[in-house]
Amino acid sequence: MTTHDATRPLNGIRVADFSWFGAGPIAGRTLADFGADVIRVESEARVDGLRRGEPQKPGVGGYNASSFFNNFNAAKRSLLLNMSTEGARDVALRLVERSDIFLSNLTPRVIERWGLTYEQLCEVKPDIIAAYQPMQGLWGPHRDFLGFGAVLTPTTGLSHLTGDPERRPVGVGTNYPDYAINPGHTVIAILAALRHRRRTGQGQQIELAQVESVAATMGPLLLDYTANGVNQTRQGNRSSWMCPHGIYRCLDDQAGRERWIAIAIGSDAQWESLRALAEGSDLAMDERFGTMLGRRRNEDALNASLSAWTASLDAAALAESLQSAGVPASLVQDAEDIVDHDEHLAERGHYRYLDHPETGRSLYDGPTVQLHGTPGRLDAPAPLFGQHTLEVATEVLGYSESEVAELTAAGVFS
Repeated sequence: MTTHDATRPLNGIRVADFSWFGAGPIAGRTLADFGADVIRVESEARVDGLRRGEPQKPGVGGYNASSFFNNFNAAKRSLLLNMSTEGARDVALRLVERSDIFLSNLTPRVIERWGLTYEQLCEVKPDIIAAYQPMQGLWGPHRDFLGFGAVLTPTTGLSHLTGDPERRPVGVGTNYPDYAINPGHTVIAILAALRHRRRTGQGQQIELAQVESVAATMGPLLLDYTANGVNQTRQGNRSSWMCPHGIYRCLDDQAGRERWIAIAIGSDAQWESLRALAEGSDLAMDERFGTMLGRRRNEDALNASLSAWTASLDAAALAESLQSAGVPASLVQDAEDIVDHDEHLAERGHYRYLDHPETGRSLYDGPTVQLHGTPGRLDAPAPLFGQHTLEVATEVLGYSESEVAELTAAGVFS
């Protein structure tokens, strides 16, 4: 049985997690890190696509091998419940009745078909906190549109801004809003609703329209359009207020990997620090680059000169030298760098290794927030598919083992 540490702030809070893929499960994972009992509802009839996703450990297949899924669902319990079967809604409502939070990122159409709207949940649990994360919201002409981060980034204007000016939009290369913006906003809203309930005894509905959550990140660009009539477009790595601001090629490492450095200079003082390190080079002696205005006016020449200087240097050593001189810079790290060579993340213990029944010892992200008084903790891997069905059905929902057997035979627990 899953146990919870009384020192964690969400101990005693139970979450009925009817979400899937990214934004919902990551929000649930954050709650689990801080002590919540998160019961992930799944079904063979509608398997979460991430359970089939890559990467997977070589030689290990099936629903339990996806590193993607396992990282987002650590420390949860898995309950199989086929909502398309007769009697499944009664089981779902029984779970809601015994929970504090209902979490879903399904479309309103699915929620309505299953009979799990906020009003319907309140009939069995008046103080439930129901957090809905449909991509386009619970109402409006696009409410039933489907999509993930790869759809949200073009819908909200982010993709239009990514890439070089003379090329087509490239997007952010991943379903970025799913990992940070949407689950982060949802967790904050849930915590606010929990505080409200503690003070008033009242639950409430949370509607996190993912499109609005992501659109909120576009604030300065929208202001530039509404106030100045400027519709910004792709600028590559260039910044509106920093120069130079980009990625520059360095020496390849001993394994032949490309090495790059990111440099972002926001003041003339920072530029002077970089120029002192580049003493004797054409970059340091070119007077066109002495002021921010001069660098902006000659940005193409500046980037070419800067690239020529960095091309013969070790990226990691250069980044350290620049940082020591007060210049924002970083080695452009890959997965190997972050996991095996990043001494900062290692010192802070961000990555955790847990033993999983099928994938063995595997890497997980640690809690995303450090609370020094009531810290989060990751001490259980992701559940196997349906691993806790009997446990949850008997210990949480109160069914007898014979009733569980009957419901399983009827396809409800499947």
